Amino acid sequence: MIHVEDLSKYYGDFCAVDKISFDIEKGGIMGLLGPNGAGKTTTLRMLTGYFRPSSGTIRIKDYSIDDEILAIKKLIGYLPESAPLYHNMLVYDYLKYISDIRGLDKDKSRRRIWELVDLCSLDQIMHKSIDELSKGLKQRVGLAHAMMDDPEILVLDEPTSGLDPNQIVEIRDIIKEIGKEKTVILSTHILSEAEATCDRLVIINKGKIVADDTTKALKQRADEEYTLHLLIKQANRVEAEKCLTGITGVKQIQGNEIPKDNTVSLRLTCSSQHDSRADVYAAIKKTDWDLLEFYRETESLENIFRELTTEV
Repeated sequence: MIHVEDLSKYYGDFCAVDKISFDIEKGGIMGLLGPNGAGKTTTLRMLTGYFRPSSGTIRIKDYSIDDEILAIKKLIGYLPESAPLYHNMLVYDYLKYISDIRGLDKDKSRRRIWELVDLCSLDQIMHKSIDELSKGLKQRVGLAHAMMDDPEILVLDEPTSGLDPNQIVEIRDIIKEIGKEKTVILSTHILSEAEATCDRLVIINKGKIVADDTTKALKQRADEEYTLHLLIKQANRVEAEKCLTGITGVKQIQGNEIPKDNTVSLRLTCSSQHDSRADVYAAIKKTDWDLLEFYRETESLENIFRELTTEV
């Protein structure tokens, strides 16, 4: 349904999005995940036609972003991070205004507004002024706006940003309901939100895609590894890494020295097929080092995200 190939965006000499490519099939919820400044919002603005790409291809259904941008915009409902609402209007008046702009006739307008009232749970606030609403309620009104002409694709930029835990759950449930019938693309830098909401995750860092897989597959990858954390005194990093290299199950060793404390901190990535703790402890016991900390941390999507988006 959506084809993106070698998409780039420059602001002067700064490359915000760097030759990214992906395809999105019809239906489901795709999360565009990455730290702040990774290029998520720029990517969404190019997909929705608000920004022109510096280079690359975007095709949505049979339409090209270069030649048929109006046709593409008719397929997409877009909610930016801050919902573009008229705060001096009543909720009902605002939704009616949006339906008029979208060209819905009187009967269809009335029917569609009340469908969205039900979907977004707006029935208790229809005659309230938008400026009286909490941010969570404003987001719901913004969702109703984006869904007014029943678009095939819904694009959401940080839809739960700034919301409290209860509001996050409410918006998440609405997005899941929409995702049963629509293609939803949402950006976030909150891993737990992406994990709870999305079927597929595309992780972007510094304008490049660093992972693209189903949420289930990324979780399986997380289950294949665990991490051992060690803090050792009276040792240096080279000695410690040499001592622990070759232990069964240990796949990678990362460490850094803390000179003022005369200690070295180690992070051992280990295979879940083998519990390496006894062997690691036995190797250290043969030395005269002091083992200050030693604990196992199960690999998680959070750790994978951190590894992919943090410079070592």
